[in-house]
Amino acid sequence: MKLLFERSRPGRGMEYLPPCDTPAADFAPDALRAAPPRLPELSEVDLDRHYTELARQTHGVNDGFYPLGSCTMKYNPRVNEALAALPGFAELHPLQPAGTAQGALEVLYRAEKLLCEITGMAGMTMQPAAGAHGEYTGLLLIRRYHQSRGDAARTKILVPDSAHGTNPASAAMAGFTVVAVPSNARGGVDLDALRAAAGPDTAGLMLTNPNTLGLFDPNILEITRIVHEAGGLCYYDGANLNAIMGHARPGDMGFDCVHLNLHKTFSTPHGGGGPGSGPVGCKAFLEQFLPAPRVRCADGAYRFFTPEHSLGRVRSFYGNFAVVVRALAYMLALGRQGIPEAAENAVLNANYLMHRLAGTYDMACCEAGCMHEFVMDLSRLKAETGVTAMDVAKRLLDFGIHPPTMYFPLIVHEALMAEPTETESRETLDAAADLFLQIWDEAHTDPEILHTAPHNTPIGRPDEVSAARRPVVRYAFES
Repeated sequence: MKLLFERSRPGRGMEYLPPCDTPAADFAPDALRAAPPRLPELSEVDLDRHYTELARQTHGVNDGFYPLGSCTMKYNPRVNEALAALPGFAELHPLQPAGTAQGALEVLYRAEKLLCEITGMAGMTMQPAAGAHGEYTGLLLIRRYHQSRGDAARTKILVPDSAHGTNPASAAMAGFTVVAVPSNARGGVDLDALRAAAGPDTAGLMLTNPNTLGLFDPNILEITRIVHEAGGLCYYDGANLNAIMGHARPGDMGFDCVHLNLHKTFSTPHGGGGPGSGPVGCKAFLEQFLPAPRVRCADGAYRFFTPEHSLGRVRSFYGNFAVVVRALAYMLALGRQGIPEAAENAVLNANYLMHRLAGTYDMACCEAGCMHEFVMDLSRLKAETGVTAMDVAKRLLDFGIHPPTMYFPLIVHEALMAEPTETESRETLDAAADLFLQIWDEAHTDPEILHTAPHNTPIGRPDEVSAARRPVVRYAFES
């Protein structure tokens, strides 16, 4: 499709702005551009058709099955959008006096209380803008805790080799040295390796449970005990909380702080560049370090306050507020019964799809059962036919299914990680399973159709290496 710059024609445009009702501002000549910006000149119909065409070429949860592993691409209820768009929320200004925004402060307060109840934490900040930002904030809490005790020797963060890639990146950004902890044969944390790695220089452990293989680590209490006995703190990556919410709490497993992905677990929009939300919760002994401001309720009114030894802000104002509105609406709609039921259905759907495929596709560490997601190992298929996980993923696009996550976790070669979530029907799962089985047969009878897939998408298979190493991120004007 053509870019806006390619659609542009000199002098074409549309004017809907009302006459200016304020005095014009004068700027010094040296503060003005020498030439106007080279913006595209378009009519309204040109602009409308451009974005409509873009919409047709994208794929989201509202278009079809989207089993992106470890990302919980669940359906976003429309009622959430309606509530977030209420004028009392959508038209607020962040600098309004707190007394004129009591409803918004109540949203932040009630969301914090519910999320603390779900996770087993004492306090929470809504400021972090996404999951990785939440990881970084949680690590700052850990660092501030050790600093407050004069324990400067704790410089290392333990990270399992099955972790999300953002875990070691966030730890490094927070100033820690990352120590990888290998997995055992069952896909969990190797306890002997963990004991060997934990010591007087251990600041903490970052762990996702269930992990990226879709497995709940049966040794979780021993894992957190080992780290605590070494003097470190335990950080819970909440990316996979959707599998256990309402059934198991990170705080009860021994974790000291946690980040959540409201744009995963609590049904707010995910993808397209944001906005996300990655609230960070902690146990009571870390509350004094949480970012400010937080919200408290006293004498029937909601007010901001700053913890005694707060980190300060980690983001402007109070986080992505409209995302919190959506998440609160979701929690209140599901309630105490619906939240654990959603987790149960997520686990049921993942196991159903996995068992439909397990007789054909090899499963990584979870043949007996999984939690919310499972990982297929296509190494045997590649050896038999030359068809790779990438080929299978590309072929799925021809049938209107977004591929599972590819080549992750790194400990599984030729990996496809699928997470169907609780919002998909049995009919959708059966149709997806049939397609996976059809593609397996194609790999053995006509592998070339997979090597050259996709065939009916807006573009074919791009040179992804060149696109990553030499991206074209700006329009090249002719003159």
